[in-house]
Amino acid sequence: MARLQGKVAIITGAAQGMGASHAKKFIDEGAKVVITDLNVEKGEALAKELGDNALFIKQNVTNAEDWATVVAETEKAFGQVDVLVNNAGITMAKSILQTTEEEYRRIVDINQVSVFLGMKTVIPAMQKAGGGSIVNISSMNGLVGGAIGYTDTKFAVRGMTKAAALECANYGIRVNSVHPGVIATPMVVQEDTKAAVEAFSKTIPMKRVAQSEEVSNMVLFLASDDASYSTGSEFIIDGGLTAQ
Repeated sequence: MARLQGKVAIITGAAQGMGASHAKKFIDEGAKVVITDLNVEKGEALAKELGDNALFIKQNVTNAEDWATVVAETEKAFGQVDVLVNNAGITMAKSILQTTEEEYRRIVDINQVSVFLGMKTVIPAMQKAGGGSIVNISSMNGLVGGAIGYTDTKFAVRGMTKAAALECANYGIRVNSVHPGVIATPMVVQEDTKAAVEAFSKTIPMKRVAQSEEVSNMVLFLASDDASYSTGSEFIIDGGLTAQ
């Protein structure tokens, strides 16, 4: 039987990149999936491609009202919420001296506050469903240092995951974080960065970057009942980078 048969999932930032990969994997494994994003064109196209078990909803993940709408529309369309993948996020490669307060607050809102809002809004729906799984996408930079703003928010996602896992254990809701390293998404392997990424890949113990599907396989595991005793934990997909 498909590993997510009968489950309903919300995946944020899923119009493209890793989020789209997760959505496709979930559909293949029997789930009904709500894709959210600000990119309406790509989000609607992906939902159409995935068929009747997919629904696109435009969402600003930093807005509490949008979160309430997404959960309500998910329950209306598919009856319940079993899985949340907090995938939406941005990165910024500036030094602390170059980063403005406005830029810093924006990355905190998108990478950190959105995860809080998502969990806060989804937990009551999962309680009604009898349990669930929340998968928060952090980064290897939620374990080791990197760019200001991105690193701090990804560390925060890791901490929120642990706090929520402890609170939600009695509800039958599991909460885990996933920490990807360098992933071959269109943003990473575009022409102006391709050479730098290829050079960096030689420093990775496994001597390559990961494919999106390799991250999706981990997210699938955590969303499924196969991970029934895993909560409050970090799952690292970095080819050994943080082991060095």
